[in-house]
Amino acid sequence: MRTQSSATTAPSITVTAPRERPRFGGTLQAALGVTAFSLTFPATVWGLEGFGPWSLVAVRSVLAAVIAGCCLLLLRVALPDRRHWAGLAVVAAGVVLGFPLLTTLALRTSTTAHAAVVVGLLPLTTALFSALRTGTRPSRTFWVAALAGAGAVLAFTVQQSGGALTAADGYLAGALLVCAAGYTEGGRLARVMPGWQVIGWALVLCLPLTGPAAALALSYEPVSLTAHGVAGVLWLAAGSQFLGLVVWYRGMAAIGIPRASQLQLAQPLLTLVWSVLLLGEHLTVAAPLTAAAVLVCIAVTQRSRS
Repeated sequence: MRTQSSATTAPSITVTAPRERPRFGGTLQAALGVTAFSLTFPATVWGLEGFGPWSLVAVRSVLAAVIAGCCLLLLRVALPDRRHWAGLAVVAAGVVLGFPLLTTLALRTSTTAHAAVVVGLLPLTTALFSALRTGTRPSRTFWVAALAGAGAVLAFTVQQSGGALTAADGYLAGALLVCAAGYTEGGRLARVMPGWQVIGWALVLCLPLTGPAAALALSYEPVSLTAHGVAGVLWLAAGSQFLGLVVWYRGMAAIGIPRASQLQLAQPLLTLVWSVLLLGEHLTVAAPLTAAAVLVCIAVTQRSRS
């Protein structure tokens, strides 16, 4: 008697890889960096109440370098590879020296609303620098949304300033270019070394220049240690120039330079909110409309493929 056996075939299971999305942690860190940066202009205005422009820039850089140097020493961080020093020099020139100096000089005669045009155009400029430096090619949708967001912010800030161009615009244009270069190079370096070390070494690299500059500037410019002046310089050193850049570079490394840069479209509007709360400036009804337009642009750029 023949026994007929039947083989049971197990059903095949097809595993579909989950769709790759930008990491939430990277977006959150970049957003925290933008929040820290949004306080930079109001803090600079406060700092100028107690310090001259050259003293303010040099002192904030020295204090930030001391914080960064202590962290690097305590954690016994080894010196970066020689191949990274050129990139760190670009970060130092753009983020540590160029942008703070040029915007501080501009804010002597410009309001925070007018100066906010710089950070309104910074995301687009950073994306352009990134495309040239790293070879990234964002999609057409990305560029359309980025241009629309930058246009909305530009129109709003120009309307706030009455549409007049001032001598400070030259400083602001220069600050825009050097900061975009520093952000792009810092974001690239943050892929191969921790973001806090990128800004930490850039600050320490500037110390031989900013230390003597602080001593010289303090000897020529009068200093008045008001509460606003001290609070301003402390925030600029610890918040804007160190901690803010730490989370910002980490965020750029996680989600990419173009996407992270578009989060800065919200920075001018945050700056205007702080200006109302801290400086007593007044906003027009255009603010919420611009905020809604910018948020739509941010949502589009975050969903578009880089």
